Amino acid sequence: MKVCIVQPLYSFSADRMQSRFEGMLDLIARCDDTMDVIVLPEYCDVPATADDKEGFHAAVAKYNSIIFETVKKTAIRCGAIVFANFADITPTGLRNTTWAFGRDGEVKGKYCKAHPAPSEVKTAAQGGNELDCSYSYAYEKPYTLELEGVRYGFMTCYDFYMYESFPVLARENVDIIIGCSHQRTDSHNALDLIGRFLCYNTNAYLLRSSVSLGEDSQAGGCSMIVSPKGEMLADMKNRVGLCTLEIDPHDKYFKPAGFRGAPKAHYEYIDDGRRPWLYRPAGSMMVPSDNDMAYPRVCAHRGFKSVLPENTLPAFGAAVALGAEEIEFDLWSTKDGELVSIHDSTIDRVSNGTGLISDHTLEELRALDFGVKRGENYQGLKITTFEEILKKFSCTTIMNIHVKIWEDGGFDPQYERIAGLIRQYGAERHCYMMAGADKGLAEFRKIAPDINICVGWDGDREDMLRMPKRALALGAEKIQLFKPHFNQDTIDLARKHGIKVNIFWANDPAEAVEFIKMGADTILTDDYLKVANAVKAYIDGGAIQRNFLQQSDTNI
Repeated sequence: MKVCIVQPLYSFSADRMQSRFEGMLDLIARCDDTMDVIVLPEYCDVPATADDKEGFHAAVAKYNSIIFETVKKTAIRCGAIVFANFADITPTGLRNTTWAFGRDGEVKGKYCKAHPAPSEVKTAAQGGNELDCSYSYAYEKPYTLELEGVRYGFMTCYDFYMYESFPVLARENVDIIIGCSHQRTDSHNALDLIGRFLCYNTNAYLLRSSVSLGEDSQAGGCSMIVSPKGEMLADMKNRVGLCTLEIDPHDKYFKPAGFRGAPKAHYEYIDDGRRPWLYRPAGSMMVPSDNDMAYPRVCAHRGFKSVLPENTLPAFGAAVALGAEEIEFDLWSTKDGELVSIHDSTIDRVSNGTGLISDHTLEELRALDFGVKRGENYQGLKITTFEEILKKFSCTTIMNIHVKIWEDGGFDPQYERIAGLIRQYGAERHCYMMAGADKGLAEFRKIAPDINICVGWDGDREDMLRMPKRALALGAEKIQLFKPHFNQDTIDLARKHGIKVNIFWANDPAEAVEFIKMGADTILTDDYLKVANAVKAYIDGGAIQRNFLQQSDTNI
């Protein structure tokens, strides 16, 4: 198989957009019928830096159809498979897309960049280009495409930095990875290292096409061909032009899997000893972060409380299994300083014991039954610790954590420990802290400014605007209104300042929908499934559109 990578000249000046596009077309015209596979760089329809979102979208509007037709005709003229990256113009916006054209000029597949870069996600006001990245906030297996007996995998620019995705791609047993890329800020040494590391870990060839930043630049460029052994077969550095090479796409590299081990691919050898539970949460069970998950949401208050004993692992597990975007739970401290999930300050209502939580050690509480009062079927349930919740559900749902000890001055607030546990289980972006006491929220923000906070009700029954004003003073991301102590003005003021609005509570589906109509973002409920179904039906009926993204500055 003869492969060809194309590296056109790029410019950081928007006024050179046309000349750079013409230069790329000239290179494409040099491709010939000896080639089997041709790879073009990322953003063929934006061949120079656009000044802003408007300039970016204007370039796509001008060049997109031209490059589409050019690539199609090139595939036919050369009798080659051509991979080119340019926008897919969808009803929901532009998507960074790598297109695969068969030798007949027909589109055989499309790969949407798995990891959109911050500049693609951000709004125009944040300096971004506002691409449609909604598809990237849910689990999908790696995209592969088989053409003429060769299995292709794909990575686009920012994808190359996500090393945890390498073994996932390797298990798809791809032969060639197509890399349409820019990576304009990386050094040649870094790009060399990334490319070779990718191939060694996936047992596949890499055909990477990028753009030249000028012959003298020591950054960017580096269109390359790398073997499954991790050998650099061709590296264009910043040379403008074409690079061709004969490869055997089915050539694989197998090595002894340890001393006296049978030959295996490197990723197979690593899989033999992998311990996934040692790493940060990952995989199909992860959900988008609190800043990225769509609104409106339904939050399972104390778990699926109407069915299972509240604030227990089964209650949380049932809600998560049914698709709860959020769960809510409460934190108190035991006599020996352990953090446990229970709503009341006493254990009388939910266990076969009596007295204050703070008068019992964790060991003493563990000896009690926290299920039997709900029914014999739940006999034997133990009190749940904060760490157990994090261990089971970190990153599988958003956690609305009501820290009760911050509302009682008699307790150690444990700011450092709470933040430390959240970080230990990688949940910083998948939780937020709620309390009615502003002092506790303010002190925690000093410790963990990267974890969202939510202002809770402080008992004021008169001033309907007090909660959004408190949130503004604290820099809080959310407020949690307490029925009935709010009105439309409360919600409107919060939304005006970009503050998300929770409402506690609605167990009646019709009431929940009314709160959504008022502009609430999240509804807390004791009866998760019934209320969630009603809200989903309201959304699916076309009454509103889910806000898929907040266009945050962070990624998952």
